[in-house]
Amino acid sequence: MVEEKEVILTKEGLEKLETELEHLKSARREDVAERIKQAIAFGDISENSEYEDAKNEQAFIEGRIITLEKILKKARLMEDNDIRTDVVSLGSKVTLQEMKSGRQVFVTLVSSVESKLKDGKISDESPVGKAVIGKKVDTVVKVEAPAGIIQYKIIKVER
Repeated sequence: MVEEKEVILTKEGLEKLETELEHLKSARREDVAERIKQAIAFGDISENSEYEDAKNEQAFIEGRIITLEKILKKARLMEDNDIRTDVVSLGSKVTLQEMKSGRQVFVTLVSSVESKLKDGKISDESPVGKAVIGKKVDTVVKVEAPAGIIQYKIIKVER
């Protein structure tokens, strides 16, 4: 039996997943059940696209509920004292400077479950995340990207 890896979440990430799960279990389940009921009322379901769409949505919702329940079952809340400032760790807010352009990038290192690039939250399993985790300020790291190797200097690590 394979032991499932613990998922470390920020307070914000945990609350977001719990809210999504509650919404899926209540509102979305009821909505899709009502859509299925209405589609069945139209008669022949063998050629009823509304029925097919509703059944597909129902399968997606149930799959997402199972996924979220598994994540939350193995979740551990990240405490502030878990976040180090001497080296980059999960939860660290990191300021990086791209060596070639001098452009600064601000990211927060989170688990893959919480990562959202547009919000500056990158996964510890991403190429940048893997390159910076455990490193100190002033360290230059190399990240392999589709466009080639990108070098970043770690400028600041904070909670």
